[in-house]
Amino acid sequence: MNIEKGSIAVIFVSRRTGADAEGYARAAAEMEAAVASAPGYLGHDSVSSAEGGGITVSYWRDEASVAQWRAHTRHSEVRQAGRDHWYHHYRLVVASVLRSDEWHG
Repeated sequence: MNIEKGSIAVIFVSRRTGADAEGYARAAAEMEAAVASAPGYLGHDSVSSAEGGGITVSYWRDEASVAQWRAHTRHSEVRQAGRDHWYHHYRLVVASVLRSDEWHG
């Protein structure tokens, strides 16, 4: 993943309810497939805990790409379903990347 200075990082920190795990898994797979072809999408990193906590950081070429994904009709529907069923709470932080380094052992 090539994350350059000036790229945008969208940090999504959440706590799941545990409700409708099957529906959540289907929606997550659908969104992962859809975002892969979204203009300006560079990739993401994600971790989750057995207790329902999660952090996903998606990387974007620019703010316009983030705005276009946010306006994506199906993404908006799934986001609302998350509020209605799947999340106790979440926090979303949008940040500009100042530097990105990577190491592989």
